[in-house]
Amino acid sequence: MSHPRVLWCDNHVLALAKPAGMPSVPDASEDLSALDWGREWVRREYAKPGEVFLGVVHRLDRPVSGVLTFGRTSKGAARLTAALVERRAAKTYLGVVEGDPGEGGELQQHLLKDRGANRVAVVPPGREGSKEARTRWRRLDVRGGRALLQLEPLTGRSHQLRVACASLGTPLLGDLKYGAAAPLEDRSIALHAARLRVPHPTRPGPLEVEAALPAGHWWWHTPEVPAADAASCEGDAP
Repeated sequence: MSHPRVLWCDNHVLALAKPAGMPSVPDASEDLSALDWGREWVRREYAKPGEVFLGVVHRLDRPVSGVLTFGRTSKGAARLTAALVERRAAKTYLGVVEGDPGEGGELQQHLLKDRGANRVAVVPPGREGSKEARTRWRRLDVRGGRALLQLEPLTGRSHQLRVACASLGTPLLGDLKYGAAAPLEDRSIALHAARLRVPHPTRPGPLEVEAALPAGHWWWHTPEVPAADAASCEGDAP
């Protein structure tokens, strides 16, 4: 498994490109997490004595790659979290699915999570414990019986994009939990958090970061897909 790449770092924010297969935070596997890797990187980069603070703002499923952001201060973490909760942030994912779901649209669902099975189901509206999920999607290209999709979660529900793709009749490559025909070679899911745009916690204007696609041969580039990591923020450079 490869290591994360640092996309952006300043006094309040650390943004990484997490590789597929790495947990976002420590879990029962005891494998190195992106959170622990980030803490060690900050400690080395800035010669920090003692324990390094990184606040968890959001997470990516272990088999998913892409932009993962932490707060380097409690203020940074709280404000980034608030922006996500209040839907003042924009996330863009890329996914490769089996089949062709069509040109695009917006999917509205009610999801219920079975925490024991770590699986999410679509249920009727009003079901106790369920949460509304809205996903905007657009087909970018079709090749060899597979489609490259741009996916925008308008809500932040567990497994939301994975369930959305499966509900369209086109599960994400490698996503055996939601209907994929076969695993991918590296046991990843063909889902990548490509871009994040969020208000910076202390500076005017937004922070925008992009993570280039992983190297898996099932990915391909179109004009809409970032070919390299990128970051921009109004104000001073990091």
